[in-house]
Amino acid sequence: MNLLINYSIFQSFPELESERLFFRRYTQDDSKPIFRLRSEPEVLKYIDMYPIQHLHQAEEFIEKNLDYYNKKEAISWAIVEKDSGLFVGNFAFWRLQPEHCRCEIGYALLPEFWGKGYLSETLKVMLDFGFNKFSLHSIEAQVNPENERSISVLERAGFKREAYFRENYLFDGKYIDTAIYSLLETDYYEMTGKE
Repeated sequence: MNLLINYSIFQSFPELESERLFFRRYTQDDSKPIFRLRSEPEVLKYIDMYPIQHLHQAEEFIEKNLDYYNKKEAISWAIVEKDSGLFVGNFAFWRLQPEHCRCEIGYALLPEFWGKGYLSETLKVMLDFGFNKFSLHSIEAQVNPENERSISVLERAGFKREAYFRENYLFDGKYIDTAIYSLLETDYYEMTGKE
């Protein structure tokens, strides 16, 4: 059982890969696809954030995420398709609670990459990293309860619903519910047979 997170992951950025995807550090070359990701109505439908309006906001997003990594506060990857080299989306461990060996995950994919199993493939790599390299004890995902696709992927990965908060989030003049899902390292190891 993990009692301390592994801060050594912040010494050298961990580039990862799966069968079809690379997971790497952001570069400023990612600003145009990040702009699309954070301004695309389909992507933002359940993320409950306002779309960015200018390319410089995407550049600032990249700088902010690189800074979070340098400050050991979060780690975020650009997801890239191996065959094409195209930017697919992003994945992050953030809202780190080191005293509890817990953090939240966040992710988004561009719509043309939906339905290909890329999010499930990403979760497989990231959960292995989170429990076996980062030494997390629990991983949390906060989801808009209407986002059935995301919930389905999380449940297939072993996440369980821990809580449901009614109208706890005010966005765009409307109160929105939040579902909290999490996965414990013990459940992950039991499910995968890994130790």
